[in-house]
Amino acid sequence: MPPEEKERLLNELGKRYPEKFAPEEMVFSRIHRGNHIFISTGCGEPQYLVRALVQYAQAHPKAILDAEVFHVWTLGVAPYADEKFQYNFRHNSFFIGPHTREAVNQGLADYTPIFLSHVPRLFARGLVPIDVALIQTSLPDSHGYMSLGVSVDITKAATERASLVIAQVNAFMPRVHGDGFIHIEDVDFVVPYDEPLLEFRAEADDAIAQQIGKYVARLVQNGDTIQVGYGSIPNAILANLSEKKHLGVHTELLSDGIVALMKQGVIDNSRKTIDRGKTVATFCMGSREAYEYLDDNPAIEFRTVDYTNNPLVIARLDNMVAINSALEIDLTGQASAESLGRTFFSGIGGQADFMRGAVLARNGKTILALPSTANNATVSRIVPLLQEGAGATLNRGDVHYVVTEYGIAYLHGKNIRERAMALIAIAHPDFRPQLIEEAKKLHLIYKDQAFIPGKRGEYPEELETYRTTKSGLEILLRPVKISDEPLLKDFFYALSDTSLYRRFISMRKDMPHERLQEFVVIDYTQAMVILATISREEQIEEVVGVGQYSIDERTHTAEVALVVRDDYQGQGIGAELLSYLKYLAKRQGLHGFTAEVLQENLPMLHLFEKMGFDIAKRYAEGVYELKMTFREGQA
Repeated sequence: MPPEEKERLLNELGKRYPEKFAPEEMVFSRIHRGNHIFISTGCGEPQYLVRALVQYAQAHPKAILDAEVFHVWTLGVAPYADEKFQYNFRHNSFFIGPHTREAVNQGLADYTPIFLSHVPRLFARGLVPIDVALIQTSLPDSHGYMSLGVSVDITKAATERASLVIAQVNAFMPRVHGDGFIHIEDVDFVVPYDEPLLEFRAEADDAIAQQIGKYVARLVQNGDTIQVGYGSIPNAILANLSEKKHLGVHTELLSDGIVALMKQGVIDNSRKTIDRGKTVATFCMGSREAYEYLDDNPAIEFRTVDYTNNPLVIARLDNMVAINSALEIDLTGQASAESLGRTFFSGIGGQADFMRGAVLARNGKTILALPSTANNATVSRIVPLLQEGAGATLNRGDVHYVVTEYGIAYLHGKNIRERAMALIAIAHPDFRPQLIEEAKKLHLIYKDQAFIPGKRGEYPEELETYRTTKSGLEILLRPVKISDEPLLKDFFYALSDTSLYRRFISMRKDMPHERLQEFVVIDYTQAMVILATISREEQIEEVVGVGQYSIDERTHTAEVALVVRDDYQGQGIGAELLSYLKYLAKRQGLHGFTAEVLQENLPMLHLFEKMGFDIAKRYAEGVYELKMTFREGQA
């Protein structure tokens, strides 16, 4: 709005509502001892009003005493949390921000743990009384309506319950469609003051955040509706979604990353089952550019938090993907996002609401994305047990996927032993031996669980590759992981007696844990086990073939063996496995393979013969001993 138009509008409103444009001294004199004062959330904080409130308290030391200040996620000024104002104000937050964290943990301020979706209900029932609401709005339109802009969340509910509403009218505040409109007649005082809104810029993405983002992007499918939190990890996740199509957004926080995807056309909300065509959020913490994009944009709606964060609403969104983070997760799958042991750090917020709603949604999924370590890699975020005093923000049933820079662990439907092994597999390698030992002590995993520490046992993700067989079947060839024991067990017990006998040249038909460990606990410098897998659903793999070799250092060759599940034989899986094993062996500088093949196993003999080896055979007692030399220059 041009300055002259703004001045004309405010003058006109001042004439129509002179009592609302009172001097600030009179405005703040209406705040009394013991009042419960609400301040708009995050980047919506009315900075000028907060400064003016504190200045008034300093100038009139006995006018405001023992006032309770409710403010969620303080990014800007928070002088009311300062010890010198302890007789004037007592801060109480539903979500702890960096500027009040120390005060809360020193007992100078309070924290109320609650789902943010429930806060409006607390206000409405009077369980948390609100006497005064300090809010920030856009300029009024020609009809007298002002927008709460970047902070609708619980702010709208506070204005509806407060007996005194003071609005800082700020030309920098965008006019955002949705629930955030308030009429000037519903405001007691208007304080015009223009100043740039607070901005939230996450830390720059680093290599770890980018790797996590790449893994999460594998789990998000075209047409999904997403919710993403704040920080460098969510930023990296959003940046890695640029190749997706027709994404929807139903979230608590709207960030710069979401705005960027909307501008690229990645987010168009065309597949949402409710609020189709609309990006739905409840508040924004971002840059000035993001705020400008919000202004009068009909593709974006800000709804109250009891709508956006309501698990029953979230559950109506098919293919809902809730992506959040945590401070730590234990080996059973429960996570804390609000405290580090006894130290309060943030809050329950909306994370639990969204994770629970996504669990209930049709084809919904929940993703917990976090770096494997903290404090400059000195502390593991994957821990045997949550620290004493930590709040379990997410229980063991809330989390489907856990993602670190070391991979993806799928927990849904897994038992405690499987969960522990999957999480250890994506922990930082420096902490895996300790986690193995602690898990044994806690009886979470097998007492004899083997483990190879260091680089030798670190999963070589770069060896994952997709292949299409001669029959057109798409398979993933990947090294075995320490957490693959259940997959291998199912695979081996799916083999026929004939296939088992041909593979092991033994009548033994059992495959206990002790024997399975030989396949999953691998020193990748001395051996290789490659799985051929297919995916029936997201991250639900079936093993359809296994190939392996172990190096004989004396001859610099490797003994090779492979087996394909009976119902997939004849489709070219064995050829792809053997071809890939040959490639890996040649990359290690090996001279060739050796193998033992039963005389009756003609398909395997023919497979070896057509792979281009120089083969020498020796036959004894129904078994061919093959020596297969790689040809010079052979791929």
